[in-house]
Amino acid sequence: MQEMRKDSRTLRAVLLFPIMAGSVLLDQISKMLIVKYMKIGESIALIPGVLNFTYITNDGAAMGLFSDCRWLFMIVAPLAVIGISVYVMTAKKIKPLYTVSLAMIAGGGIGNMIDRTFNGSFGKGVVVDFIDFCAFPKIWRYTFNVADIFVCVGAGLLMLAVILEAVSEAKAAKKEKENQN
Repeated sequence: MQEMRKDSRTLRAVLLFPIMAGSVLLDQISKMLIVKYMKIGESIALIPGVLNFTYITNDGAAMGLFSDCRWLFMIVAPLAVIGISVYVMTAKKIKPLYTVSLAMIAGGGIGNMIDRTFNGSFGKGVVVDFIDFCAFPKIWRYTFNVADIFVCVGAGLLMLAVILEAVSEAKAAKKEKENQN
């Protein structure tokens, strides 16, 4: 039993830490390239009318929400990353999809936390945003970054994992009830 638990923790670590590190690396490299090769406010059409790279900074949360709350993010983000890591590594049972989704959320949080910590040259810690999906300007007017993608995809996968688990449990309960009759 102890050996199985150790193997499970090893698998979790193999999923958790490389996904977190990879998401941070992709995020920071993409932002570094944007900062190096573009000026704030500059926009490059990748797919005209659909997708631009537009270099802006953001002092709020995703999509510019909660502007001027930098210190709140600087407190919540590390606590969330620590909480996710501790939970994944100590949970008695956790499915790989939960681990992957939580690793993506934590990695995205770390990527934006790095920006908030080190991008103080603009007067306060800001996040570099540059992905400008402009196909539906009346519906979507937000610019985001790779870290935001990891957080959103991770949250979507987490919701999927919860739904799949609920469906599986409901099917098992139904089957058990049928077997009792």
